[in-house]
Amino acid sequence: MFFETTLAAGRIETLTANGCYTDRLLNDFVDDWAKRQPNKTAIVDARSRYSYGELRARAGTAALGFLDFGVRHGDVVTVQLPNWNEFIVIALALERIGAVINPVAPIFRSREMRSILRLARSNAVVMPASFRGFDYPAMYRTLCAELPTVATQIVVGDGGSTRECVSWDELLDRGASRDRLRGALDRLRPGPNEVRELMFTSGTTGEPKGVMHTANTISAGVDPIMRTLGMSSDDVCHMASTLGHQTGFLYGMELALRSGARLILQETWDAVHFVKLVEAERITVTMGATPFLADTLAAPNVAHHGMTSLRVFICGGAPIPRPLAERASRELSCRLVPIWGMTEIGIVTTVGPQDPAAKISTSDGKPYPGAEVAVRADDGTPAPAGREGELWTRTPAMFAGYSQGRAFTAQFFDADGWFQTGDRATMDGEGYIRITGRSKDLIIRGGENVSVKEIEDVLIRHPKVRSVAVVAVPHPRLGEIGCACVVPEAGADPSLEELCALLKEEQVTRQFWPERILVLDAFPMTPSGKIQKFRLREVAAEAGCAAASATGG
Repeated sequence: MFFETTLAAGRIETLTANGCYTDRLLNDFVDDWAKRQPNKTAIVDARSRYSYGELRARAGTAALGFLDFGVRHGDVVTVQLPNWNEFIVIALALERIGAVINPVAPIFRSREMRSILRLARSNAVVMPASFRGFDYPAMYRTLCAELPTVATQIVVGDGGSTRECVSWDELLDRGASRDRLRGALDRLRPGPNEVRELMFTSGTTGEPKGVMHTANTISAGVDPIMRTLGMSSDDVCHMASTLGHQTGFLYGMELALRSGARLILQETWDAVHFVKLVEAERITVTMGATPFLADTLAAPNVAHHGMTSLRVFICGGAPIPRPLAERASRELSCRLVPIWGMTEIGIVTTVGPQDPAAKISTSDGKPYPGAEVAVRADDGTPAPAGREGELWTRTPAMFAGYSQGRAFTAQFFDADGWFQTGDRATMDGEGYIRITGRSKDLIIRGGENVSVKEIEDVLIRHPKVRSVAVVAVPHPRLGEIGCACVVPEAGADPSLEELCALLKEEQVTRQFWPERILVLDAFPMTPSGKIQKFRLREVAAEAGCAAASATGG
């Protein structure tokens, strides 16, 4: 598949000359560490461990297996796996043959996957046989019947080969049988400015945007964070956020393997298990949504297990409330590192270990050297310090464009190369930003972006609903949850259960369902007839929709 990137030759030359682009693939780092410390543990999940030497060899075998099943340079392979070691083996294998990985979170179901597979034009998919009780092969049998571009379905886990699917073990066996061709893999090495990763992010119009990254744009986003955190091969990194999101992909897999560290993968977030892992594996660095920090402090076993190895806890997705930050400083030995970033640009701002501790609960950090942020007033001029405005950024880690093409991508940039983030923020006199809201219509539930329009487009079809608007309401643990504000048809009284039944029927991911409902006679409107969602958020909060605990999964 041919991807039209927006990386200009002059920009590539400049960023290469100043060291932001390193021209190194992830495989280059793994190869180096495998030579220097082949027996050191590289990755650990609940099922297996691989040393750097074993990881390098397994990735080479898998690369030959993918080739044998017809995956070629530029082909897109959708990978919807939990945080299992196989995900990392596959990412390395696909990079070695110049294929493009399309990572996807395990929670996505038919509705979301249908759109992603269509937009990615995937040639192959990799899925678990089962995870958390869900039958992925059954879902993909239906999807792939609708999407003829998908030539190969690969299943990891018990179940073996079927008429439609190839087992992971069979792919490895086929690769091993062609081991004599391993030397030829070097000739398939992709260029550092070719698209390596295609990650879809929630779209404000209901259709996800395909974010394209290269080895060099990834380097430019990960290397500054390695330096900020003082990462080394002595570190033990932990990741419970899915590798199918940029958080896990960049700051789990990439960060750890580039550093030569050990990576501990957790399938699903569970604070009690995390506390045990810190002691057992001597974890030094973890990253997750801000609710992960609150859960850790609330874990009943946190006082009974050794947590002193943990030196950095990176938090994103929501501000760290001051009481939570103060409690963490008293009860944990680690430094809290608030961050802000996006799929398109990785982490841009941090409150680093050398920054004033007071900034942890009052800001989302300042940009690393070489990255820029700006807060602009509605007229496009710089907003005064402390005044809210639109957040723009210009960074070496800028993505290579959206897969929807140059024209689509261009609408998010100004003439000077600044990217419009869609977030609103303030900036203080020292250059630290604070995210205050979003101009784009998203809910961030526990670090997961939920596209509001997609949910509204389903709910409006309910026979009891005349008009619907989904808004975010505060939640003490998840940050935000969705509230469905409904103007009902005459005489109707829709319930939350009825709305969720429709979402289930339409195969919408459960975590995206609204968890509150507010029935109104009419919506607050602008003079031009648009719903005033900021007023709806206020009305929903006043009506008690921002309750103390979540009701949904």
